[in-house]
Amino acid sequence: MQGREVLITGAGGGLGIEVTAAALRAGARVTATTYGADAEALAARFGDEAALRCVEASMTELADVERVVASMPRVDAVLHLVGGFTMGPAHEVDAGTIGHMLALNVSSTIYVLRTVLARMLTSGYGRIVTVASRNALEPAAQTALYGACKAAVLNYTQAIAEETRTVDITANTVLPSIIDTAANREAMGEAQADQWVDAASLANTIISLGQASSRDLRGTALKVYGRV
Repeated sequence: MQGREVLITGAGGGLGIEVTAAALRAGARVTATTYGADAEALAARFGDEAALRCVEASMTELADVERVVASMPRVDAVLHLVGGFTMGPAHEVDAGTIGHMLALNVSSTIYVLRTVLARMLTSGYGRIVTVASRNALEPAAQTALYGACKAAVLNYTQAIAEETRTVDITANTVLPSIIDTAANREAMGEAQADQWVDAASLANTIISLGQASSRDLRGTALKVYGRV
């Protein structure tokens, strides 16, 4: 990624910080989007890192997405990490939760990918990486809405992979099970955390898909399940 212009969305989350760190180590120039309190976490980790530009923007708003993408000299890679989780019986989910989950997972993916893809097609190069979930392939009780949203993320990414087969643009998805982050430990306890997916390890996998050398990986749904 040396010298590449990389957009990382949701960069201030538990996974996002690790992906940002890995991208910087790989020599990328990073534009990192945050929203709300996540900006503080990113600043605390990286300070005044010269190769990092932080932008507060909501990826669920098309105008914000277009503003961020337009501010970049080019977009060589996008690592789209924005998303949200919920669980509960399918028949009890309320309209507000449905709208929120669709916005965080599905709308953000569509807005970000369609906007960066237009830039990538102009330059003839690009790497797209999205984050879905094990639930996208293996539906489970209590996660119907979440799984459906992540299945949409996977489907959209794979469709883009089909559309870009004739150019040097790739689109791939990682499908983790439970990621070992501070938020997940707080929500679920730490009893089985050693079996979850290590966030730094997952970050390295995401970065590998964002490299120029990943040109032969297109439409991949990469299972990253840890030991769960």
